[in-house]
Amino acid sequence: MAKKISQVNGLDFSMQLENVKERRHFRVLCKEFFSVVGNAIRQLDVEVGKTMLMLMRMRRSWLFGLAFLLVALALAAKAGSFLLIDAPEPSDVILVLAGETEQRPRRALELLGQGYARRIVLDVPTNADFYGTTLLHLAEKYVQALPESTSVTICPIDGLSTKDESEDADKCLQRQGAKSVLIVTSDFHTRRALSIFRKEVPGHHYSVAASRQEKEFGARWWRHRQWAKTFVDEWLRLLWWKLVDEWE
Repeated sequence: MAKKISQVNGLDFSMQLENVKERRHFRVLCKEFFSVVGNAIRQLDVEVGKTMLMLMRMRRSWLFGLAFLLVALALAAKAGSFLLIDAPEPSDVILVLAGETEQRPRRALELLGQGYARRIVLDVPTNADFYGTTLLHLAEKYVQALPESTSVTICPIDGLSTKDESEDADKCLQRQGAKSVLIVTSDFHTRRALSIFRKEVPGHHYSVAASRQEKEFGARWWRHRQWAKTFVDEWLRLLWWKLVDEWE
């Protein structure tokens, strides 16, 4: 009987020992499980943090890009108006720059009639001809047919650029004894022309009047293909003048 009790007690002890081992093993497994889960959560936090940081940086980049785009669009919208100066002042002489031959002279005659000056000097290229007739000869016929012909003087121009033209025109202005000059040119050309004359021929006081060229240019330059072409071409010329020619 005692032997049986001893065997039972031994069995109970073994079972208890196994239970203890199982509980320890279970606790180890739980500890490993929670350790793995904790590491996974920490790694997830790190990855989430990195993702959030990346998203914040992307957001800042997008906001910066959007702000830059809006500023660029605003500047582009105003860039057409920037080319145009229309601020005529009473002067000794109205100087019509060579180039366009219809609207520029017409605008000069309007200003003459409004009393801005008593004389017009009309720049005419000497190296241009049309079907065997020189532009100089055509200009002379045009002036002779004007009611204001006695107030208009033709100035022969050899230069092909506005910079060269300013030097040729200065000779005619000196013969007129002009101290103040009102320049008339196409609207998109006004800012560059005024800057060139002030720099190249500083012996006069200058103002400028814009001759509207609606087929060639408008302040909202993006609306028409020709306006856009004129806008780009004039901006390139203005930048070249400001960055290169003005410093020579």
